[in-house]
Amino acid sequence: MESKTTDILLIGAGAMSATLGSVLKQLDPSYSVTMIEKLDDVVKESTDGWNNAGTGHAAYCELNYTPEGKDGTINIERAFGINARFEVSLSYWAYMVNKGAFPEPESFIVPTPHMSFVWGEDNVDFLRRRYEALTAHPMFTEMQFTDDPEVIREWMPLVMEGRDSSEKVAATRVDIGTDVNFASLSRGMIDELKTYDNFDLRLSTKVKSLTQGDDKRWTAKIKNSKTGEVSEINAGFVFIGAGGASLTMLQKSGIAEGKGYGGFPVSGQWLVCNNPKIVERHLAKVYGKAPVGSPPMSVPHLDTRVIDGKNALLFGPFAGFTTKFLKTGSMLDLIKSLKLNNLWPMFNVGIRSMDLIKYLITEVMQTHKSRMKALRNYFPEAKNEDWTLATAGQRVQIIKRCPDKGGKLEFGTEVISSEDRTLSSLLGASPGASVMVPIILQVIEECFADRLANEWMPKVKEMIPSYAESIVSNEDLFLSIRRNNLQSLRLSDSQEHAPVEPLQGQQVNS
Repeated sequence: MESKTTDILLIGAGAMSATLGSVLKQLDPSYSVTMIEKLDDVVKESTDGWNNAGTGHAAYCELNYTPEGKDGTINIERAFGINARFEVSLSYWAYMVNKGAFPEPESFIVPTPHMSFVWGEDNVDFLRRRYEALTAHPMFTEMQFTDDPEVIREWMPLVMEGRDSSEKVAATRVDIGTDVNFASLSRGMIDELKTYDNFDLRLSTKVKSLTQGDDKRWTAKIKNSKTGEVSEINAGFVFIGAGGASLTMLQKSGIAEGKGYGGFPVSGQWLVCNNPKIVERHLAKVYGKAPVGSPPMSVPHLDTRVIDGKNALLFGPFAGFTTKFLKTGSMLDLIKSLKLNNLWPMFNVGIRSMDLIKYLITEVMQTHKSRMKALRNYFPEAKNEDWTLATAGQRVQIIKRCPDKGGKLEFGTEVISSEDRTLSSLLGASPGASVMVPIILQVIEECFADRLANEWMPKVKEMIPSYAESIVSNEDLFLSIRRNNLQSLRLSDSQEHAPVEPLQGQQVNS
C-alpha cells in the first residue's frame, strides 16, 4: 500500500480548503499540501456557481442582519460585523490579484447593486430607520433610500411593473455590492496552488478512515473510486472543509471536541430565468423581508447572477428536505450521522422545531404555480413559462449540545478544532464563502498560534491590513482599505467610491 507524508491535508476541494491552502502557502511556501476530493473535479458541490446565490454578503441588503427589537430599536451590530468580515475577504483577494497570483478580478467578482425592497407602511418605516442607523457610519455611506415609486422603477423596473400604484413601497440601494463566482475564485486559488511542486491534488478519492497516532500525526486511509487503489496519507495537520460531509469526516476523526454535534440537512431550490429580454432589464440583488416566523434561510431575493460571462436571474430560495448531506451524497447520510453522543441534542432540537419542520413540509409541497405566486411579490408580471426550477447546493445546519435546552440549531458557521490543534473542521452554512478569509484566519489563530505570533504576523498584516484591528471603530483605516479593495478588484471608479473623508448617506426624493 502506498504511503505518503504531507504537512497539510485538506479534505474537500471547495472554497474553504482552497482558501486555507492558499493562505498557508503565502505564509510558508515550504509546506507540503495535499488536497483530497471525492468528485472528479474541484468546486463541484456548494462552491459551484449555480449552487449558491453568489451574493458578496456585506449586509447592504440583507434585512435579517438588522433585526428589529420588540421596542422598535434596530440592531445594527451584526451588519457592521458582517461588512467588516467581508472586507477582510476582499483584502486578501485584492492582495492576490495585485501579486498576479489570482486571475483577473472580472472573472470572479463583478459590481452588482445590492438593494432592499419592502411594501406596507410599517415595513417602509422600518427600512427608513434602518437606513438612518446604518448610514451614520462610513461603511454604509454609499447607501441610498427612497420611497418614491418612480425612483424605485428606475432602480428595479421589473419589480415595479404591474404593481398597485396605491401601495406604499420603499427601497435602499448600494452600488458597490457584488456578485461573486465562488467557483471561479476557488478554482483560481487551486490553480495557483498547483504551481508549487509540493502541492498534490487527489481527485475521485474518498477518505475511508482518519486516525491519530501516538506522535499526534494523522493517517488518512483513502481510496480512488476510479482505480480502486487504496493508499495512506500521513499528515501533521488536517483541515476538514468538505461542506455538508464535514460532519461525517469530523465523526471519523473521533476528536472529543466533535462529540455532541449533529446536522440538519436542508436543500435549496431556485426559480431561474434565462430569457435575455428579461434578464437584461434587472441588474441587482434585491432582498426582501422574510415572512413572520420563517427561518433565516427563507429570506426572498431576486438576483442577477453572472457565471462565466453569462447573466441569469434567480429567485428564491425555496427550501426542501432530503437526508443527503451533499447533492452527490447518500440518502443514508443523516441516519449514519446519528451517534450516541448526538442523539439527545438531535431529539431535543427535533421536538422544539415543529415550526421549521412545518415550513419545510410546506416548501416541499409547493407547485410551480405557488412558487411563481411568491415570485410575483417581486416581479408582478412574471410569466410561468419564463422560469424553471433548479436545485441549489445542499446545506447541513449545525445541531449542538446546549446545557439549557439539551440541543440547539445553528444557522451560521463554526470552526471546531482539536485540543492539540492538529485538526480543524468547519461546520454550518451562511454567510459561508463571503467570509471565507476571516474563517480561515480563525483556523490559523487556533491551530498555528505560535507561528502566527512569532513569525507570520508581518506577512498577515501585509495581506490583511486590518488584521487584529477594528475597521468599525477605526474609520480612517476602513476608508483606506475600502479604497484599495475597490481599486484593486475593479469594482468602482476610485474617485467616486473612495472618499478620503466620511460622506453622508443619500436620501432620494423622499
